[in-house]
Amino acid sequence: MKDKVKYILEAPIKSAHKILKEDYDIIGLIVEDEEDEEILKNLLPLIKKPIMLRCTGDDTKDQELLPKFIKLLDRESIIAYVNENTYKKILPSVITGNHKLVIRTPIDINLAKEMNILTSDLGLPLDKIIIDTDIGGLGYGFEYGYSIMEKIKLEGQSKDKYLDMPLISFAAEETAKTKEARDEKLGLFLEISAAAGVKAAGASYIVLTKPEALNTMKELE
Repeated sequence: MKDKVKYILEAPIKSAHKILKEDYDIIGLIVEDEEDEEILKNLLPLIKKPIMLRCTGDDTKDQELLPKFIKLLDRESIIAYVNENTYKKILPSVITGNHKLVIRTPIDINLAKEMNILTSDLGLPLDKIIIDTDIGGLGYGFEYGYSIMEKIKLEGQSKDKYLDMPLISFAAEETAKTKEARDEKLGLFLEISAAAGVKAAGASYIVLTKPEALNTMKELE
């Protein structure tokens, strides 16, 4: 039986209280500065479901902040994300805390495999790796991104242990950057369409930002 997709509802940690009671599988918390440390400490006792912790996406900030925040976590969590520039500094905290790690690479199966090998060689168990192929859910190049996700799934199922990991998609991230998404209703439609697309491609985790999109996707299960 195919595993069900897990939906991650994500928000900046400063406004995370607004989504605490939504019906997500995992709550995504975005930390942006050191002031967020105290907020995380206060939020943790209130959160009963699994957590994904993400930083800004700025390599310098991620390397500085993520290790500090990882130490505050009181449960196994998903840490998002590392890339070829940041993994060496962030990885030790992830391994020590026994967390899962999202590894982001450009849309290329060979780069994804290479990063999985590099991080596992440094001590990260393969079952703690989540692959992020860094594709947008809609727009130019989606067909190519879709095919890469499919290929990774097929290679993993064909016993390539360095690609036999779950896939995550930040489906809402790219659609939110489009001018069309400035319209509230259209932005919601785009997020749902993006999520449906990457679900069909084989994503195991789908990150959303709108509770309405989350509820719609769950109704389609």
